[in-house]
Amino acid sequence: MTTTGPNRILDEFAKLLTDAAGAAQGVRREVETAFRAQAERLLNSMEIVQREEFEAVREMAVKARAENEKLSARIAALEAKLGGEAASAASEAAPKGRTKK
Repeated sequence: MTTTGPNRILDEFAKLLTDAAGAAQGVRREVETAFRAQAERLLNSMEIVQREEFEAVREMAVKARAENEKLSARIAALEAKLGGEAASAASEAAPKGRTKK
């Protein structure tokens, strides 16, 4: 069965619109891809780090800061201990029983 008259014209017009919509989607995808590639090149030329890299370095900094705080507390405790031992050693080394005349 072949379509004749106005129905055939409408069918052809619908087919044309469907093809045009498909072509428009293809062009849209190509434009998006080109835009993303250009934006990525621009960001790379500006030496802007990606989010994943930033998060990894941030995590390393948080760990390093925590380790630094632990080590600072440990050094302070050792210095306090050495300071107490040095003071007691100095008092023991001082001459006893001597008086000036």
